[in-house]
Amino acid sequence: MRYRPMGMALMAGTLLAAPAIAEPARADTAPPLAAEELPSVQTLPADYPASWVLVHDFHFNSLMDGRIAIVDTTDQVRPLKGLVRAAQFANMLHAPAKHEIYTSETFYSRLTRGERTDAITIWDTATLQPKGEIVLPGGKRQQSVTYSGTFQFTNNQHWALVANFTPAQSVTVVDLDGRKVLGEIDLPGCTHIYPTGTRGFSSLCADGSIISMTLADDGTVASSKVVENVQDIDNHPLFGMPAMVGKTAWFVSYDGQLRGIDLSGEFARPLPGTASVGSAAGGAPEWRPGGWQVIASDAQGLLYVLMSPNGREGSHKDGGTEVWVVDPVANKQLRRIDLGGVGFSITVTHEARPQLIVARPDGRIDVFDAQDGTLVRQLGATAAFNPILLAPAQ
Repeated sequence: MRYRPMGMALMAGTLLAAPAIAEPARADTAPPLAAEELPSVQTLPADYPASWVLVHDFHFNSLMDGRIAIVDTTDQVRPLKGLVRAAQFANMLHAPAKHEIYTSETFYSRLTRGERTDAITIWDTATLQPKGEIVLPGGKRQQSVTYSGTFQFTNNQHWALVANFTPAQSVTVVDLDGRKVLGEIDLPGCTHIYPTGTRGFSSLCADGSIISMTLADDGTVASSKVVENVQDIDNHPLFGMPAMVGKTAWFVSYDGQLRGIDLSGEFARPLPGTASVGSAAGGAPEWRPGGWQVIASDAQGLLYVLMSPNGREGSHKDGGTEVWVVDPVANKQLRRIDLGGVGFSITVTHEARPQLIVARPDGRIDVFDAQDGTLVRQLGATAAFNPILLAPAQ
């Protein structure tokens, strides 16, 4: 093939001539752009509306770049209102009365290697800027796919409890107001943190028991108690993240049994009696709970459980296609909500007419009327890459 420079010259001439033709048209028809003042910073309301939710975006493609998305579930066009960073297997807490969001995070001096720093970062809910941090000693903070039970409040939100795993298990007690670490409590064989009483916590243990600890003024253990046979680990293991109705934690088992534990006193008290999510035909082989955040509650004390028709041994993380609404006190299944696809995590807003928020495996977030089960709107996947935990803003 012979090289023909004329073609190149023609192309270059065309490109060079184009601005000369287009420039007068732009000047004649386009108004000048208004000058933009810098810096230009907007803020959110310090008190988030009841329709807003906090979405933990675990961001599996870049774990060091996780984030907490503040999402308006009523805005189908621009639901994402802001982000705070939540680095490397982070956890999240929200204190509406303090106008603060807390993230427990891990950083490395060389991004993915080097010196490790664990810290609690304190964010302002209006500006989404960091207000401070508390460095956690020892490089012990549990790094796992996020659970609500690895970072919790106690002592009326003045303290935080951080789960550690080295693989020895322990809990670090942190004074949020004083911005300091109070101490560490050994917790061998037990996991997840459930705030208990005024100043204490409980944890589920590998032998099926639950242990409760009350804390002294200095953060040390003042007293403790173990209750045996709270769950049947071999036959009816419980999902670790419960739905709270007041001070009662409602757990659901892999096969749909419900277990209520009263956490209002100094020590955990399992409720008497039995309850379940109920049953339905059409399972292949049977309906079972499935997903990550599989149970939620509303202000009336009803439970919402994410259910899969393909329930079997080992299906508990597969997600579900329906949400079953249950009255745990009456032990009665009230209604079923068809999600029109697979959901992975759920929560319920604390509005006068509550909304059921469903996170999909593809990142989409759907909003349902929690009372009649109708699909209200779809927020798409614009708010988060991998929404894994959902928390109502109020």
